[in-house]
Amino acid sequence: MLKVTFMETGSLLEPLTQSPEEWIGVRVLLAMRTAQRLIVESSTATLLLRSDLANLFLLEELTHQETEGAIALCRCDADYVEVSLRGTWITSDVTNLAEAEGVFVTLLTPDLESLLVELWQISQVCPSSLWR
Repeated sequence: MLKVTFMETGSLLEPLTQSPEEWIGVRVLLAMRTAQRLIVESSTATLLLRSDLANLFLLEELTHQETEGAIALCRCDADYVEVSLRGTWITSDVTNLAEAEGVFVTLLTPDLESLLVELWQISQVCPSSLWR
């Protein structure tokens, strides 16, 4: 499972060994026991990757092997590629769902998840090809 945490200060992408159903179940149980409001809904999330990454072609190949609609790539401009993921959005912030902090979880093949995490980490170290 791939977990993307969206915070005010940025985002964090990490692979987890649990399935989305297991992870969400634990999160719902925690919210119930602590009387915390929780919103769980099907959604999409997007990440930006630098377009000059060496293994981007491999990401494109693995994307074609994935369940249709689970992941899509789109070139934003000369410097970035947008990765769209389909999964589940979880938040407790009901004031502004469009800009809320929360967690997004999705399930992709292990190879695709690993490569996506690797490419995202590289993009975070040097977020723009302008810094070459």
